[in-house]
Amino acid sequence: MMLGSKVKRVPELTQGHRFERIRSLIPYGGEDLTKYKINKVWYIYISWLPVQVLVEEKSFARILTLNRPKQLNALSFQMIYRLLELFIAYEEDPNVKLVILKGKGRAFCAGGDVADVVHAIRAGGWKARLNYFMKGYTLNYLMATYSKPQVSILNGIVMGGGNGISLHGRFRVVTEKTVFLSFLFAMPETDLGFFPDVGASYFLSRLPRFFGEYVGLTGARLDGAEMLACGLATHFVPSAKLPMLEAALCSVEFTDPAIISSIIGQYSQQPSLKEQSVYNRLDVIDRCFSQETVEEILSALGREVIDRREAWISATIQTLNNASPTSLKIFLRSIRVGRFQGVGPCLVRDYRMVSHVMRGEFSKDFLEGCRAILLDKDKNPKWEPSKLELVIDTEVDRYFSKVKDEDWEDLKLPVRSKFNLPPYVVAKL
Repeated sequence: MMLGSKVKRVPELTQGHRFERIRSLIPYGGEDLTKYKINKVWYIYISWLPVQVLVEEKSFARILTLNRPKQLNALSFQMIYRLLELFIAYEEDPNVKLVILKGKGRAFCAGGDVADVVHAIRAGGWKARLNYFMKGYTLNYLMATYSKPQVSILNGIVMGGGNGISLHGRFRVVTEKTVFLSFLFAMPETDLGFFPDVGASYFLSRLPRFFGEYVGLTGARLDGAEMLACGLATHFVPSAKLPMLEAALCSVEFTDPAIISSIIGQYSQQPSLKEQSVYNRLDVIDRCFSQETVEEILSALGREVIDRREAWISATIQTLNNASPTSLKIFLRSIRVGRFQGVGPCLVRDYRMVSHVMRGEFSKDFLEGCRAILLDKDKNPKWEPSKLELVIDTEVDRYFSKVKDEDWEDLKLPVRSKFNLPPYVVAKL
């Protein structure tokens, strides 16, 4: 819509209060929004945006509900911006003792809106969505270092960016309906030419033994019981008890994590792992995914499948063979480094890596993976380089370096020392 009489009747436009500049014609997850073009710059009328984060105030608790159920609560820029705004405000507010985060519908959060990112890059260049990632990683860091307890209720699908806004928080409640996917659209991020970001090199590297490497490289599907067993979740609560749990949490008058854990514990139970759960195969996973390179991991899996002839091992080999060789190698390097770093450096590294992936200077696997899986849907991506042995270490090194562009700068995370951070938060720094 071009600038015309309709815009002239909106006085806030000249004051700049109710409008926001946008860099793409497909902002905020691609909704059909009213836009205005003024001097070749596009603006969007913020007050007309649908409410994507619902807010409830109950005593000393604040309940935030992701509200894009038709999109499985995929994170738009508006949602990230709003969550960041709310979390910053709540930390300063002495009347807020607890933040509860949940999703509307059958998903907690299906991650970032990948299709929107691809469209934005094609329309406006590789920098078109860097602010989306910058704000998202800043939100992840704030949640990871939050001075007040965050309770994430994962009653449904959680994947990709949904992991970033939940797993960094103090309490992660799963149910029998929880489905954890470390990837997007029910396939590994490495199948899209991407990598597990949002600080995954931090929280996956803290899982027992080498289970994090397995989850990140293969995009393993985990249920609530498996998430609890490996430590991704802190509590398992049957979905039927969630209303009672919420009501009990809203009565909290203190920020003491021990009190909140005790309240959640009253509604929790210890589920049993299914017999076929991959978590029961940790011995095999350790032997294979402790190897130094992706090539050695595949060789170890090949030996195991000969000895054991188990279907999950064959499926794992196929998954790795189908993935982007570059994505596999950069994530394995990242999680190995992340094991010895705090959450901040892991997110700074994610931003460097995602900037290089979006730029496509070293590899265009991300755009190719999205073309093959999401757009043309031929499911036959042409990776370049096409084989693991062609991705040499010096090429992997580049993804961890600063981007050589005068308009680009490293992710700058907020200083957290001014808050009286609890010990479990200090341990992440």
